[in-house]
Amino acid sequence: MQTQIGLDLDLAFKFINNQELVAIPTETVYGLAANALSIEAVSKIYQVKNRPQFNPLILHVANVTEMKKYVSHLPSKLEILIQKFSPGPLTVLLPKSELVSDLVTAGSSMVAIRIPNHTLTLDLLNRLDFPLAAPSANISGTVSPTSAEHVFEQLNGKIPYILNGGETSIGIESTIVGYDDRLDEITIHRLGGLSIEEMEAFLHEKIRVDIHHDQPTTPGQLKSHYATQTPLLVGNIDELIKDKYPKEIVIINYHKLKDYEVKKQFVLSNHDSSAEAAQNLFKIMREADKCQAQYIICEWAPEEHLGLAINDRLRKASFNKTQIKK
Repeated sequence: MQTQIGLDLDLAFKFINNQELVAIPTETVYGLAANALSIEAVSKIYQVKNRPQFNPLILHVANVTEMKKYVSHLPSKLEILIQKFSPGPLTVLLPKSELVSDLVTAGSSMVAIRIPNHTLTLDLLNRLDFPLAAPSANISGTVSPTSAEHVFEQLNGKIPYILNGGETSIGIESTIVGYDDRLDEITIHRLGGLSIEEMEAFLHEKIRVDIHHDQPTTPGQLKSHYATQTPLLVGNIDELIKDKYPKEIVIINYHKLKDYEVKKQFVLSNHDSSAEAAQNLFKIMREADKCQAQYIICEWAPEEHLGLAINDRLRKASFNKTQIKK
């Protein structure tokens, strides 16, 4: 099977309705989409991605009205948050309705669901009478795709169609939030493209981070994820480079180039912007991986705004390799 890339919504619609997989663009990363109500189609997601079935999927819907069909209850505080930040990089974790299979939620009674902010994918969702299950469109555990070309590099021949929506505008996955009704508070289950500061400023209250690595309740909680083939070391670049041969090193800087003659250097943000750095992160990680260096050395982002989510991805990308503490 030769994978096609294009802008044909009719063709994407046809494949999805025939229980096939289609890669779709969102504002965060590209998703590998299937009919979320079809066991056959959802099973193909796990098979193509080589994704462990204990790792749940995210449902994508066109609007809040559609969202309410697939959850048993939507707390008012979460609905207010959705109305403010959706469509956008916000996923909510809610009790699922009977329409959602245990295969989608990995046996959990909770479902992660969101409204993506991309015209092509919203148009596709508005044509469908079911939600799309859509984890990132890559082999499980590797760097997430932020362009149609990235999807093609890994999934050519494995899926029939990639809907080409250009490069993603956010560049890292959505923020996943839930609600603790006992404490009447919002909790974050995955750091992502919507910053804690934005949500706290809107809600006028603090938000607690609650992430479970060993028993993931939402996508993106596994300790090892987003991995490059080249060992990725994260920390103080001046310290990390001391005992290594510079010509075999690739450096990923947050803001400015370093005064080292290494194989290659990249900069995540020329404007010292965490949003720009997040948008470039996965693309630059892929480019660095292609340099065939001995190591990729990356510095931490400032621990604020989307820098928290960037560091979360870097920490997971370097897990099980030489661990460098911040």
